[in-house]
Order: sequence, then C-alpha cells, then structure tokens
Amino acid sequence: MRYNRWFTPWVLVVPALAWLLVFNLWPSINTVILSFTNARPIGGGHFVGLKNFETLLHDEQLRWALLNSVIYMVVCLPFLTVLPLLLAVLVEKKLPGITFFRTAFYTPVVASAVVVALIWQWILDDRGLVNGLAEKLGFISGPLPFLSDQWLLLLSAISLTIWKGLGYYMIIYLAALGNVGRELHEAAAVDGASPLRRFIHVTIPGVRGTMILISILISVSALRVFSELFILSGGKGGPGGRDNSVVMLIQQYSQGFEGNLGYASALSIVLFFVTVVPMLVLARLNRRGAEA
Repeated sequence: MRYNRWFTPWVLVVPALAWLLVFNLWPSINTVILSFTNARPIGGGHFVGLKNFETLLHDEQLRWALLNSVIYMVVCLPFLTVLPLLLAVLVEKKLPGITFFRTAFYTPVVASAVVVALIWQWILDDRGLVNGLAEKLGFISGPLPFLSDQWLLLLSAISLTIWKGLGYYMIIYLAALGNVGRELHEAAAVDGASPLRRFIHVTIPGVRGTMILISILISVSALRVFSELFILSGGKGGPGGRDNSVVMLIQQYSQGFEGNLGYASALSIVLFFVTVVPMLVLARLNRRGAEA
C-alpha cells in the first residue's frame, strides 16, 4: 500500500534551500543593511544613513579602481572572446600531436591562480626572466618596471588573466563547435567559400550564443578581478594604490579590527551594480540578435 507523503519533496529541497538562505540570501541582505551603518568587525556600529554613499562620491581610490576595472574589461573582452575560439577551431582538427597542444593550452586553467601569479611576479621582476633576457640581448639598457609602474602593472595583470583564461574558454567553444553542423561547412566549401569565409559566415553564427555567454563571464570576472592585481602588486595596489580593483578596496577597508564594514558593504553594492550593467547590455544584444 502506497502512502502520499506530502512532505517528501520538501525533505529533499530543504537542505539546498537552507544553504541558499544562509550562505547567499542572508549575506546579501546583511550587506545592504551594513551599508547604512558604520559597523566595525568588533564593537558593532550605528545607523549613519547615506553617509557611506556620500563618501564614495569623493573617494579618489574608488575612481581609480573603477577605471582599472573598466580598462580590464575592455581589454580582456575582445581577446578572451576571439582567441579561445581560434584555438578551439585549431585543436578541434584531428592532427598528429594535437592532444599535446590541447593539454598545453588547458594547463594554466587547472593551476592555482595564486601559484600562477607568483610565477609571473618572478618572471616580471626587475631581476626576473623577462628583464634579464632582454638586457642580455641588448633590447633594453635597464629593467622595465613591470611591477612598479602604474600602467605596466595593470597591463601585466591583464596579460596574466588572458593567458590563464584562454584554455577555459577554449573548452567551452569546443563544446559549442560540436553543435555546428558539418554539412554547413561542406555546403559552403562546395560553393567555393574559403576557410576564412566559412569561419566568418558559418562558425561564428553557429557559436554566437556561446560568444555572448563567454562575453558575460569575462565581463563579470574582469570587473571582479582580485588575485592577479593583488599578488603582482604585493598587496599594495601599485604606486599610490592606483592599481587597486574594487574587490581589493573592499578587502582593504574591511580588514583588521578597525575595518569599516559599513563602507566596505557600500563598495560591495557599487560593485554589484557595476557588474550587472554589462550583463544586461550583452543579454539585450543577444535577444536582439535572436529576434533578427
């Protein structure tokens, strides 16, 4: 005899629901509440209204951090959208030794971001591999300040992000390329289309949805960058703190016994809206393309 146990579905759902409420929803609500206070890690705080948000308007460090985040996104977006697609088209072909290249391209992805950043810090140091080799070959007379110049440090971190992300997005494109009908390429080839024209008119339209998805992932990741800039700058955010990201500012303002959790929470809300904007724009572009 079977019993209709109405609570069985809830027993299965409650653990996931509890996890969502405790570790996702409540921290988000608490962040909004804290943004209107001057709370500290120890000792609590009291309601200060919009004071934290007024302070944001005059925070020079935040302006630099937002500029760095936007530059990061603008530079990473085209490189990490196009280059992984080219690599995926290359490694998709069944050629001798292609497995080695697939592994080589994907190896940086599985490596720890901290370990990779430390390796790059050693390579780009004033007495590191790049400067040492360039001086030996006579290309430069003195070391280039990759880790101490504001813009070179930002460029170095961007290069690290691009290098580490190539393999990850390449795998996503490989999965998408499997859904592009081979008969379309064959028909285009019969019509006399060159490999370049087949790539532009067959491959790219076939993975357009995946390109939008990857663009959203890249935009969000670039705006939330932390490890690369933190480690390459030694945790100091570059000269004068002008290479900070918004996430680094949140970490700096909230750490220690005297950390300002209220102001850090206000920064978190700013970061939320900054990351939502490109997501909405790219989603809108994807919708328009689908309707066209």
